[in-house]
Amino acid sequence: MRLKFEKDRVLAVVAHPDDAELLCAGTLARAREDGAAIAICVVCRGDKGQSVPPPVDNLGETRSIEMRASAALLGAELHEAGYGDGELFEGYDQRRVLIEVFRKFRPTLVLAHSGKDYHPDHRQCSLLSDAASWFCASAGHQTESPPMDAPPSLWWMDTVNMAGFDPGFYIDISPFLELKRNMLRCHKSQLARGDHSDFSPLDELLRGQAAARGSQAGVQAAEAFQIHSAWKRASAW
Repeated sequence: MRLKFEKDRVLAVVAHPDDAELLCAGTLARAREDGAAIAICVVCRGDKGQSVPPPVDNLGETRSIEMRASAALLGAELHEAGYGDGELFEGYDQRRVLIEVFRKFRPTLVLAHSGKDYHPDHRQCSLLSDAASWFCASAGHQTESPPMDAPPSLWWMDTVNMAGFDPGFYIDISPFLELKRNMLRCHKSQLARGDHSDFSPLDELLRGQAAARGSQAGVQAAEAFQIHSAWKRASAW
């Protein structure tokens, strides 16, 4: 039996402008093909991921432009929270920003970073996604938009390079692998860092991870997830 997304509204909450491409863009593309509404919320600007030398002027704005181009290829609605890299912390003001994003888009399913991922911004984003996706349905937490009727379901995304992540299930993204790669190509400022010792060649990482998860699942390419199995956070599909 294959999971279908036709009645869903799927929101990916990611820390940086290229994280959706690496971890969940294939699933978003499959959901869109099924007829779902899809959106990406990028929480940090990506303003400190510099290629040196030479540095990029106004890197945060450059990465925002790159992310908009990538989201347009996918056909996804884009939300940008605007926090600086390394400046993201799980707190009430930050929760309220995400609560409002959820209430505007009104997702039935949220894809969020695993709390075990390597980057501190990813881990803080994971905590914020958990909290905000619950409180978005609470009338006591007031924002500009009205509360949701119920909290959306929440799936944890794979970690970058699969470190410390035990997949609960896989989504076959074989038909959408080239779209993932084309989206990643929009992030020229980050691809330029591929030969630096403190970074990873992103296209190689994307292809290798998709192939590894695909091999585990018996398909060409896959993305891995875990269901957030806490009470009232999982749904039947």
